[in-house]
Amino acid sequence: MKRFLVYGGLAIMVFAVGAALIWDSSIANPPTVADFPINIAEGESLYLESCASCHGANLEGQEDWQSPGDDGQLKAPPHDETGHTWHHPDSLLFTYTKLGGKKTLAAQGMEFNSGMPGFGDQLSDTEIWNIIAYIKSTWPDRVRANQAERTAAESISQGE
Repeated sequence: MKRFLVYGGLAIMVFAVGAALIWDSSIANPPTVADFPINIAEGESLYLESCASCHGANLEGQEDWQSPGDDGQLKAPPHDETGHTWHHPDSLLFTYTKLGGKKTLAAQGMEFNSGMPGFGDQLSDTEIWNIIAYIKSTWPDRVRANQAERTAAESISQGE
């Protein structure tokens, strides 16, 4: 009986890990910016419609963004070079925007009370990439280069 429980538990664990790996292809294999035609002007317009209410019309984020609000959630960070957006590879920026912060981080095994909603139901993948391209277009060359290196390093580590 004990052996049955051990093997049964292992089988369930293997199934759960396998299911988690294929659970959401947009997390495991998000599309890349190269898969879409980019329109920075459209990205700016979409940013102002969908993102500026939290992240600021000038990408400045909310005041005191590094401290939690009364609800325990961190405030919306800036997307200009003073924030941490550029510290992340393209795939994370895309997935975070499409699925939202909580779901994206949960898929990576982290529990985080993110206030970032998912926009996958309101924005197409192309529209999300256009917003990201607009944000990146506002960064100084050195910041864009650093972020591009992070994206390239992630691609190499994933065997792309």
